[in-house]
Amino acid sequence: MNNQVKKYNNFISQIIDEDFMENKNLSFYTRFPPEPNGYLHIGHAKSICLNFELANLYKGKCNLRFDDTNPIKENIKYIDAIQYDINWLGYKWHNHVYYSSQYFPVLYKYAKELIKKGLAYVDELTKEQIREYRGTLNTPGKNSPYRNRTIQENLELFQQMKNGNFSEGKACLRAKINMRSSFIIMRDPVLYRIIFSEHHQTKKKWCIYPMYDFAHCLSDSIEGITHSLCTLEFQDNKCLYNWILQNTNVTHFPKQYEFSRLNLEFSVLSKRKIKTLIDKNIIKGWNDPRISTLSGLRRKGYTPYSIKKFCEKIGVTKQNTLIEFSMLEHCIRKELNKTAIRTMAVLDPIKIFLYNLDEKHEEKFIVPNHPNNPELGSHEILFTNVIYIERTDFKEKYDNKYKRLKIGEEIRLRYAYIIKAEKIEKDEYDNIINIICYCNMQTLGKKPKNKKNPSVIHWISIKNAFPAEFRLYNQLFNIKNPEQEKNFLSYINPNSLIIKKGFIEKIIWKQIQEEMNINNKKIFFQFERIGYFSLDYIDSKKDQLVFNRTVNLRDSWACKK
Repeated sequence: MNNQVKKYNNFISQIIDEDFMENKNLSFYTRFPPEPNGYLHIGHAKSICLNFELANLYKGKCNLRFDDTNPIKENIKYIDAIQYDINWLGYKWHNHVYYSSQYFPVLYKYAKELIKKGLAYVDELTKEQIREYRGTLNTPGKNSPYRNRTIQENLELFQQMKNGNFSEGKACLRAKINMRSSFIIMRDPVLYRIIFSEHHQTKKKWCIYPMYDFAHCLSDSIEGITHSLCTLEFQDNKCLYNWILQNTNVTHFPKQYEFSRLNLEFSVLSKRKIKTLIDKNIIKGWNDPRISTLSGLRRKGYTPYSIKKFCEKIGVTKQNTLIEFSMLEHCIRKELNKTAIRTMAVLDPIKIFLYNLDEKHEEKFIVPNHPNNPELGSHEILFTNVIYIERTDFKEKYDNKYKRLKIGEEIRLRYAYIIKAEKIEKDEYDNIINIICYCNMQTLGKKPKNKKNPSVIHWISIKNAFPAEFRLYNQLFNIKNPEQEKNFLSYINPNSLIIKKGFIEKIIWKQIQEEMNINNKKIFFQFERIGYFSLDYIDSKKDQLVFNRTVNLRDSWACKK
């Protein structure tokens, strides 16, 4: 993955190259600044890869800084989860973890500096009034009646805010810029507000907290950041970013550059919307495999390499586009096609009795764990007179187009013999419970004489079957761009999760379990003819394994390309 940014030849790397041409001694310094109010998603992965890879490429540094300016929404569990995700992707931040909250004393002094320059004032309008006074894109704003307070009065009121003499919402500190600016963000933005909540880092030391825009640019300056990279929704914020730096006594001036955020088909990446899905019990948490959080993708079976490769493929531009979800699937499928262990699993089992074999009949076959990778080894499967096949691999009524098992027709069992279905047994509700078949014992590894090769199906011996639950994940939404829909919950796919109860091979599970204990690594499977799966470590039990389908076998994105 090193040098990935150079491969893109994107506009940001071109800017950095120009900066180095002007200053050969430039020390490149960037940062990844998440707010600890939720889990990271695939959009954050794009920013993580960009910032850390640029730091690697230009022999610079990348900070991890939590912009923790709102204790109401923040939680230490999010801080821990974010650090875990970044480490999981394979990146190491410079030095230690930084927090905007560690700069609160300095930020407070900068706020007082703006007041002393006549560039900030304490306002007592309500949130609703501030919004009303701010105006719209078509109408200019109007000045607050508190805008012309004296410097001394503002300093005293700001001190009272700090001392907790105002209740929440009764006062705030605003910048004094221009209420008629074409940039709404420059119409006297709020710099500080009152929040009486305990902070996860500073505890109860503060009851006034800086707004993100005020803390962010100054934190960048304090840390010596040279290139502050953010997504396009912060493009207008650059005016305020630069205004704050220009009007405070800072000694370092970072530059902000914007790139397009990641928009992914069939997904919502808004933390607020993801939290709504959780609160309404539509999904089971931030690590639900149906959402594109990094913890959800990891649980589904995605790897760091596949996510980095995806970020490399989509590139870095200033144009907002909706990325095909199949491109993300292509990246993990391409990786797992080389590394996943092949084995057989039956998700919706139906029994087959091979009537011409004795009930004590047992044969053992050695089969490869991967047809093209001998290094992955092999495993042993068991063949007996009673086996399971997929219910969808048998059809009672004759159909010329159906190429699997049906009465009077032959089929080959993967790695084993050709069998022929002769009759069926049903229960009192007319459900097929058994298929009675003849096994041609002369066909092991041989083509049938004077006949075409029959189709091949997978199977598991009843004596080699270990119970398992299979979770088949589909898109959570029925439309490509739910993020744009106000009533996005109306487009939930009711079949986003389908659960099957079936079996995996008992013998390979024992082998894999031993390897996992020795190597302590996650192992991926291709269940033949079904898809790629990984073990769900959260819900699996010793006597009931749970597998999540990572991706199916068909690569629609590669076909289109």
